[in-house]
Amino acid sequence: MTLVARGLSNDEIAGRMVITPLTAKTHVNRAMTKLGARDRAQLVVLAYESGLVSPRTAGS
Repeated sequence: MTLVARGLSNDEIAGRMVITPLTAKTHVNRAMTKLGARDRAQLVVLAYESGLVSPRTAGS
């Protein structure tokens, strides 16, 4: 969820986690289902609202 909130694609998430893009997609979809999110944008909102991620200032 943190990587989704940082704007990474499934391919980028897969690269960072050393998993296949399909596995990354599955994890993202399961997180959306468990949290009741309609789409990735809602996951981002939930990540910010829960404090999982915080806005970065310019240059950070």
